[in-house]
Amino acid sequence: MILELADIRIHPGQQAAFDEAIERGLSTVIAKAKGCQGYKVNKGIESPERYLLQIFWDTLEDHTIGFRQSPAFTEWRDIVGPFFAGAPNVEHYELLTKSK
Repeated sequence: MILELADIRIHPGQQAAFDEAIERGLSTVIAKAKGCQGYKVNKGIESPERYLLQIFWDTLEDHTIGFRQSPAFTEWRDIVGPFFAGAPNVEHYELLTKSK
């Protein structure tokens, strides 16, 4: 399993609208993507315009090729992209260890 971690910054004062948009985009687009095992979103307390999005993929290629090169990526960005204050920082991780 691969973890995609996206550090997202949105425009100030847009939290409520972005909360709705990201939930809608995740449930209607991301959840249906091939290889998507699930997702989590955390929003900042000290930095309320900062969000950490975690998406769990079967393989790196499910995200980088299967999703990013599909029309679904455009649909996703149309939903959440207008809120971005800048390009999200996106990195991928593989599991090293976990607790029970």
